[in-house]
Amino acid sequence: MQTIFALATAKGRSGVAIIRISGPDAVICARNVMESVPDKRGIRKIYDSDGALLDEALVLQFLAGKSFTGEPVVELHLHGSPAVVAAVTRRLGSDDRLRPAEAGEFTRRALDNGQLDLAQVEGLADLIDAETEHQRKQAMRVFSGALGALVDAWRADLIRAVALLEATIDFVDEEVPVDVTPEVSLLLERVMLQMRGELAGVQAAERVRDGFEVAIIGKPNVGKSTLLNRLARRDVAITSEIAGTTRDVIEVRMDIDGIPVTLLDTAGLRETDDLVENLGVIRARARAADADLCIYMLDMDEEIPHDIDDKCIVLRAKADLVANSDHAVSGLTGQGVDDLISTIGTKLAGQVGSVGVAIRERHRIALMRGETEIEEALAKLRRDDGLAEITAEHIWRAVRAVDSLVGRVDVEDVLDEIFSSFCIGK
Repeated sequence: MQTIFALATAKGRSGVAIIRISGPDAVICARNVMESVPDKRGIRKIYDSDGALLDEALVLQFLAGKSFTGEPVVELHLHGSPAVVAAVTRRLGSDDRLRPAEAGEFTRRALDNGQLDLAQVEGLADLIDAETEHQRKQAMRVFSGALGALVDAWRADLIRAVALLEATIDFVDEEVPVDVTPEVSLLLERVMLQMRGELAGVQAAERVRDGFEVAIIGKPNVGKSTLLNRLARRDVAITSEIAGTTRDVIEVRMDIDGIPVTLLDTAGLRETDDLVENLGVIRARARAADADLCIYMLDMDEEIPHDIDDKCIVLRAKADLVANSDHAVSGLTGQGVDDLISTIGTKLAGQVGSVGVAIRERHRIALMRGETEIEEALAKLRRDDGLAEITAEHIWRAVRAVDSLVGRVDVEDVLDEIFSSFCIGK
């Protein structure tokens, strides 16, 4: 592979800026811009091609197999001036043995060199994008190899099961001393049960990564936009005494107890002849139906609707104006807002608790494929039709589905999409 380089820290002014050089000629190319490359780490002066001093940097060297990419790597920890970074980048770019790295190329090389599996790459992408504590924890579990460890255990059980079956095929003309069916069934059922557990948590895991949606719904002029502004701690929605002010869905991103939440302010629910407002009401109902939670705000004398379900938090609006302020909230004064935030956090925490280490749609599809093949294998075992070859083939297909989770089979069709989300320095 050609040696590559890139800025591995964010662009702009900073205390320290890191330029990473990775590839077979990393040390040679680094030596071209300084007097010598330290064996591990050291302070070195960085020179331009004419001998002009560009900067004095901390230089780190990583041997092949000991670096993030698995290749020889040299890192230049420069002073974080944009001018310094630009000058050193120009100097490195003038070397024909070097080329600028593409988006995600350092991580791609880590995958190619066996430093990371495909699930860990996805975990790293999520870790870089993490904004809340639950996002960080979820991404860290995957990046640390938890899914890979689970896959290894499943694979071992499936390989054991297929080996037992294929032994009966090899000795079909002889009497096999032990009936392997009970052990094979036990192995397959154990893997299938664990797969189903992971499948149950995929949807919640996707919500942790992308954010849960909480819709604020109710009649016009009940105080939905005022409550949104109070929760967001800034004016994000126009408030007015005129009913029907909100026509479109307004979204605000929040962190509630470490959980990413998108609050949705929706149009007031009522029958109207106004075409634009009616479109807003239709959109409000649709977003509320798809939301993970709803805050249903009731007017002071309004009855609770019969179609309210368990995902709704029903509150009386304008708590500052009602005699009994239990289960009431006021966006104007903030009364009941802290209790509302606590309730939202508690309800969403229950969903977060079901999250495993399979966290993406790609994982869900692979798990479903594996589960289906194991179900077919178990069905044939129970029928005892003597077709051990077909049963074994179903198990092999389950193995391939499991292997696809960590990239042990051909997954070129998903690699470009994954790495396109990375920045250049990764």
